[in-house]
Amino acid sequence: MSVNLATMLREGTKKSHTMAENTGFVACFLKGTVEKKSYRTLVSNLYFVYSAMEAEFERLKDHPVLSKVYFPVLNRKDSLERDLQYYFGNDWKSQVQPSIATQAYVDRIHAVAGEAPELLVAHAYTRYLGDLSGGQILKKIAQNGMNLVDGNGTAFYEFEAIDDEKAFKNTYRAAMDDLPIDQAAAERIVEEANDAFGMNMKMFNELEGNLIKAIGMALFNALTRRRSRGTTEQPVAAS
Repeated sequence: MSVNLATMLREGTKKSHTMAENTGFVACFLKGTVEKKSYRTLVSNLYFVYSAMEAEFERLKDHPVLSKVYFPVLNRKDSLERDLQYYFGNDWKSQVQPSIATQAYVDRIHAVAGEAPELLVAHAYTRYLGDLSGGQILKKIAQNGMNLVDGNGTAFYEFEAIDDEKAFKNTYRAAMDDLPIDQAAAERIVEEANDAFGMNMKMFNELEGNLIKAIGMALFNALTRRRSRGTTEQPVAAS
């Protein structure tokens, strides 16, 4: 039995996505205010999230559900490693560690992989669809906000193996709609996707302290005062 999971996810996570876009860090980022210390911390946190998610997808690539949405061309771990080398230097591995919220996120990814692997679809959707949708916009914001040149520090946003991102997203959504799951499983995946947005929000919220120190509370308040409505499958900060 196939369900229209792509639509269910888009409609069922709209509120969570809007809330994530309206966190202080993301609101400032989308308005062009990017503070390097907090941004590089985000990159290191994302490294741990994608490392966990991609390791589990690789381990479960023959799973009857996950095999249908296993697209290694989406993997971000290697590109995040290049960015971490740029921001921290060659010994970056000794300098980065997951934040409290990031560790909880990573623990959840490993937990669902062991208990209910089909729920990993929610985590892949939450991150990768946003990566594809907003990558070039977010790359430009990061470059302008931190005076980056020659592609340094923005490898995360580059999908070299995907020529047509719009066509690929259509392929990805079609694969989600073809998953061998029932309505109840689809609803659990939507619930997990909302939880994943919540975990992203906690990561973003941890970054506000350094950002406020850098730009001042007055500017931070001015940038975050007006709340905007978001749409799912649009960029969520480095997503």
